[in-house]
Amino acid sequence: MPPSTARRGKPSYRKVAGAAVVALTALMLPLSQAANADRDNHSHPDRDHTQCSSDLNAHLGSVPSPEKFFGFPLGKGQPRVVTSDEIRKYVDAVGRASDRVITGTMAHSVSGQALPYAIVSDKQNVTPGQLKKIAEQIQSLRDPRSLRPDKAARIAKDTPAIVWVAGNVHGGETSGADASLKTLYELAGGLSCDVEKRNDNTVTVIVPTQNPDGRNANRRQNDYGFDLNRDWFARTQPETDGKLAMLRNYPPQIFVDAHEMGGQQYFFPPNADPIHHEIADQPVDWINRIGEANKAAFGFNGACTDLVTVECYFNYARYDLFYMGYGDTVPATGFGAAGMTFEKGSASAVEDRVQQQFNTQWATTGWAADNKKEILNGYYKIWQTALAEGASGALEPNEVVQPTNTVQFPVPDVKIRSYFLMPDRQIGDVRKLVERLRGMDVEVYEVKKALTVPNAQIFGGRSAKNLKVPEGAYWIPMDQPQKHWIQALIGENPYAPFPYFYDVSSWSNPLLMGINTIYTGDKLSPKTDRVKSLEGGIDSSASSRGSYSYPLDSAAASQLTFKLLSSGVPLSRDLKTGVISLSARAVRQNDLDKLAGSLGVTVKGSSRSASGTALRLPDTGLFAGTGVSTTSGSHGEARFVLGSQWGIDLKPVTTADINGNTPAFTERTALIVPDGSSSNGGLDAQGLANLKAWVSAGGTYIGLRNEGTRVARAAGLTSTTEKPKPTGYQVVGSHFRVDVANENPVGIGRPAEDFQFNNGDPILNPSQTGTNILTYPSDDTFWANGYTVKSDALMGTTALVDEPTGAGHAVLFAYNPLFRAYNDNGLHLVANALLYPTTATTSAQQRTVAPPTDVDALRAAAQKVEEPANIGGEWRPITIQVADADQARTETIVRKYTDTATSAKADGSTYITIPNPEGLAADEHPFLRELIQSLESTGVPLRSVVG
Repeated sequence: MPPSTARRGKPSYRKVAGAAVVALTALMLPLSQAANADRDNHSHPDRDHTQCSSDLNAHLGSVPSPEKFFGFPLGKGQPRVVTSDEIRKYVDAVGRASDRVITGTMAHSVSGQALPYAIVSDKQNVTPGQLKKIAEQIQSLRDPRSLRPDKAARIAKDTPAIVWVAGNVHGGETSGADASLKTLYELAGGLSCDVEKRNDNTVTVIVPTQNPDGRNANRRQNDYGFDLNRDWFARTQPETDGKLAMLRNYPPQIFVDAHEMGGQQYFFPPNADPIHHEIADQPVDWINRIGEANKAAFGFNGACTDLVTVECYFNYARYDLFYMGYGDTVPATGFGAAGMTFEKGSASAVEDRVQQQFNTQWATTGWAADNKKEILNGYYKIWQTALAEGASGALEPNEVVQPTNTVQFPVPDVKIRSYFLMPDRQIGDVRKLVERLRGMDVEVYEVKKALTVPNAQIFGGRSAKNLKVPEGAYWIPMDQPQKHWIQALIGENPYAPFPYFYDVSSWSNPLLMGINTIYTGDKLSPKTDRVKSLEGGIDSSASSRGSYSYPLDSAAASQLTFKLLSSGVPLSRDLKTGVISLSARAVRQNDLDKLAGSLGVTVKGSSRSASGTALRLPDTGLFAGTGVSTTSGSHGEARFVLGSQWGIDLKPVTTADINGNTPAFTERTALIVPDGSSSNGGLDAQGLANLKAWVSAGGTYIGLRNEGTRVARAAGLTSTTEKPKPTGYQVVGSHFRVDVANENPVGIGRPAEDFQFNNGDPILNPSQTGTNILTYPSDDTFWANGYTVKSDALMGTTALVDEPTGAGHAVLFAYNPLFRAYNDNGLHLVANALLYPTTATTSAQQRTVAPPTDVDALRAAAQKVEEPANIGGEWRPITIQVADADQARTETIVRKYTDTATSAKADGSTYITIPNPEGLAADEHPFLRELIQSLESTGVPLRSVVG
């Protein structure tokens, strides 16, 4: 979003403490010496720098100080946290008062709150024309194909680097935002030579709060319950999407993402392993050197030790640089920036939290100003290397940064020069991925003439010779500047070098979406046209008495379907092919074309009339009863996907509604029970009987993961049981091949083989009384990616079941198909479940295994089977793997933090499992970081850590 016009290397992990303190020690130099130091590194070397002040506390009186505006200082002496409204007002006030600042709105939150930003630099840099020129010059460094090295060197000499400081992506983590306002004031109003140099050599983009809704509620997530620091690649939330758009306009070389954590310590990089292999050498080198600058500037109690445990800093532990949804990995991989997470312990006093955040922000911006020429020269080289690697098909190797770690899983020797997204199915989701790539400056091309790929690798671990790629496929060549981002986003496997995870281990977008994708190391020159806009809409007009049709085979087509139904448009569906049809008279052609086009769905016209089984818009209830969090997880994801995106009017249904059989429950035709911590949703015997009777009368029950499947079992709606997980079993957000019963209404439109995302989900034994829609193969077609251990326990089990009862159905997902709103093939299956036809289905579609007389007995038996304890909540339990010889001392240390841990042995390892019933991510867990630090400091070798 443009600003308002109103004035308002990996191999090199060297320690450079001496060089890192230049920005601070220069403040103490005599005026003449400080003013002339590093003259060649100034973007304006001819300016008279003798006019700046040697007084670090000298400020313009016209720029409102925090003390004057808030009535108290920020940092030392600060008595309370600043509000979101005060942030907006202060940013606006400084922007109006300082000719060094331009302000604007980056995005709006779910509730409509503005996310303000300030761009601050020398006043010559922030004139509209000059700021645009600076941004264009930085953008040009990202494409060496059109920028000669000599011109790049001139830009590096004459142009400021771009530094971003962003805070408060987690709403309850407030100190980074408050500190950024202090950073803004110093840059906007400071008169010292140090400030002048910073503004001369950098353009600093300050985004105080990325999550004002969460800040107001003192809640980690936004108003839809999304963790915005997991949303970066998918961009599902408005706060994230606006931020990425602005990052493309002002590409960073340095990006600070300021957080809080438990305790009273402070983290800044170097990071923990793993680091994603496609992050370029230069950002990793800058990150580690900035770490040295932060050490020198931190103050307080310095480095944490066994004796110094509060108001101190540490490095390496916990915070990796791996998953492509973080506020450090995406700037690093997608923009070539030194993307960094700074974390301050939330148990410290407000003044200490804010002051320490400011100290690191100030040290970081100072380091950037001191090294801006080197940074910009290196920035250009990042993209040169990407082009060379892409042309040769080379992937970056895996490396580790922590001294005690070694690479356990190297990147294989494989060449990748091209990816192809095949157009044979779910074209709406294919185009959605194309737009996601284009939204990060990836060049995508549409194939205009079929070609043959001599050596093709098919997603799912298969290969083929002389595979035909048809016209209409999308080609993504790796020989382009965004090679690193392409591989990081759509690569079949992320190749984690080291088994330490506090998020998922796989996010391959084609696998998440179920898109048929191939890659190859062959040199190819297909006949293509570059994609310049989203395709879709009406392909051919229908006659006045004819119809329009499209396959409901994707999340995009699902959204189109519910949008039309919500608008009162009658739709029918062929229950064999999954194709939707509608009368040409039922909708205006321009409206249909615009809506379908916005979703990437192709609609075909015909002279034939609409046909098929009539669809009904379900009257959908969303369970908000016992065990379900309404501020996070699948409840919020349902509100976003089904409510906001699809337009379904979700009505709350409580435990009391079902127990009391109130109209709030009985008048619904569909009920979604999200994941949660309860096995029965708080339903008493009468409530469970009411639920079963409601399904039998024609209701559709859709249960998600733990709570969703267990409530159904408690109500006698399924014969599935949970299979215990073997000791050492680990499935850390990974993908699996599944067989699909696509003749069933729930599976219709999916391919016979699909991919399913599993995050340590319950293992369900197959139903004996219904249709097993998704089944993990029990033969050699079983396949998994990401990090898995003993995943063969899944073979032959089921991930999705359709259980008929009377006139209704219970559709049970062993996993969360709504996970982060980016599991598109799962979203399609949810749509199928909601649209379950009310007409009688064929015996093939029902495919009930047991004779009707045995159904009740089998389901009653399933009710009596003891269920494993749900010790991971909506996430996962914490599992620490050590050698058997280290079991005793590991348990001794663990007992200092919790008495709930259990130990089990398998294959020469001991697995210590710590329950996590609240489903906390590792970075918000109250003691996991300290526990891991304690284990490492006492010399316990950790074989793996999964949180």
